[in-house]
Amino acid sequence: MRTTPDTPDSAVQNVVRAAARSGVQPVALTGTGGIDRDAGHRLDEAWLGAAWSHPTTRVFVVSGGQALIEETADGRTELVMMPSFDAPLTEAHRYFLGTDAEGVRYFALQKDSLPGRMDEVARPAGLREAAALLSERDNELLVHAVALENWQRLHRFCSRCGERTVIAAAGHIRRCPACGAEHYPRTDPAVIMLVVDEEDRALLGRQVHWPKGRFSTLAGFVEPGESIEQAVIREVAEEAGVAVAEVEYVASQPWPFPSSLMLGFFARAATSEPQVDGEEIEEARWFSREELREAMESGEVLPPAGVSIAARLIEMWYGKPLAAASW
Repeated sequence: MRTTPDTPDSAVQNVVRAAARSGVQPVALTGTGGIDRDAGHRLDEAWLGAAWSHPTTRVFVVSGGQALIEETADGRTELVMMPSFDAPLTEAHRYFLGTDAEGVRYFALQKDSLPGRMDEVARPAGLREAAALLSERDNELLVHAVALENWQRLHRFCSRCGERTVIAAAGHIRRCPACGAEHYPRTDPAVIMLVVDEEDRALLGRQVHWPKGRFSTLAGFVEPGESIEQAVIREVAEEAGVAVAEVEYVASQPWPFPSSLMLGFFARAATSEPQVDGEEIEEARWFSREELREAMESGEVLPPAGVSIAARLIEMWYGKPLAAASW
């Protein structure tokens, strides 16, 4: 989608073509993990009961945004899963996540703490660490579970009447027994964009509270009554004082910290002099590829974590993976 007609030699299209040639993928964190969410079964208690008791069903515990992971003998990292009959007892906080191509059903259990492990091999990990290590299937399951857990913890009471709500639809609805209202998991749309100019430089900024040297793409939440293209234009103007003339959607990434959906864009700058407010964005700079390479090699610039869509947007422009980084 574009806010202006196609321009054959535009900076945005140059980035898109360069990314296609480099083969850099636009998103990480979740891919095509092969999980069918089977949403039609969430209200079928008999089906859910049979799925839970099936010997092939696998379960893992999520707590505070973390789950247990472990390294296998062949060097892979996996979620620690167990058969349902070995799972901790919890009826209310049992979330059905879906079914894989082999017919295995997956559930997550929300607990106040992760279970102990006698073998001392497993360790707790959150998405920022685990997403770079796990398979696409495990990432897809963990993102789903963490998003549900965050929502469940923060929305225990009815926003209409204040009564405590109860869990339904295998963790995907909360119902109010007093007024009958149904509440659904919240997802907040946010735009994240790599802005390029006619010299094919990329605009990167750093927030005030980030570690020294950390630079990334600009981002912000979509406001009520605003299109995502309008949000890109507004956020770039507010954060960096740069006007945007062209916007092109690239990809999205679920980002449950606690409940965002990141919508990634390339944007072309119509003006070139960054002006930051110093309150949210401390600094914004244009980088050529050579300038970014030198700054990363010297340690002057720390790139965003490779698991984030921010890193992937930069990599699509840069033409190769960034140096390893973490938040």
